[in-house]
Amino acid sequence: MNESLSGFIHTLLGSLRDLAPIILVIGFFQLVILQQPINNLPEIAFGLFLVVLGLTFFIYGLEMGLFPIGEGMAEALAKKGSLPWLMTFSFLLGFGTTVAEPALILVSSEAAEVAAAGGMIGNSEEEKQGYANGLRFTVAFSVGLAILVGVIRILKGWPIQYLIIGGYLGVVVMTLFAPDEIIGLAYDAGGVTTSTVTVPLVTALGVGLASSIRGRNPMTDGFGLIAFASLTPMIFVMGYGMFI
Repeated sequence: MNESLSGFIHTLLGSLRDLAPIILVIGFFQLVILQQPINNLPEIAFGLFLVVLGLTFFIYGLEMGLFPIGEGMAEALAKKGSLPWLMTFSFLLGFGTTVAEPALILVSSEAAEVAAAGGMIGNSEEEKQGYANGLRFTVAFSVGLAILVGVIRILKGWPIQYLIIGGYLGVVVMTLFAPDEIIGLAYDAGGVTTSTVTVPLVTALGVGLASSIRGRNPMTDGFGLIAFASLTPMIFVMGYGMFI
């Protein structure tokens, strides 16, 4: 119990330290540059308190629950020696975490509204919802495929730089043919997939898998899955735009 409390307090202090620069910058520009008082200071202070508390619980929960689960399952599947199950788990983990990613849900909904306003799709709720869902599932499929390729890279020991270079060459080629309206959205999709839900579990998967395979270094082989997860959505979303 004491260790848990000590760990929570350590995480809380870390959250305060991480958010302090943001608070100082905003306060400096508001009071020194704009020279305006901060309106609704009690509400803002309470909101910052909730942000610190939420960030603390989130990080502590990751360290306590998600990281051990991801690493443990990767190690267990690797030791079991069942390649099909490991591949299935990798794809579904990438797909499932991306579908549930709050940032992707928000961007997909906004993209549907903009597409309807620009005449790319109809203005009915059904068409906008269909466009948003199609975008979400396209991105989720691409991330699942990316995690699958990343896991194969760890198993085979392939150099990551060649896969990344090849992937970005694919992005450049797709950019030449994709509609202008979808290119910016595709680039943003690569960023929103690597957020609060996806990153912890995918990182734990890579590190756990590399730690359980003889001859693999968790530092050089365990990381890099996030790079794949942010790369493939750009290609697939541009393809989705060309299809739509």
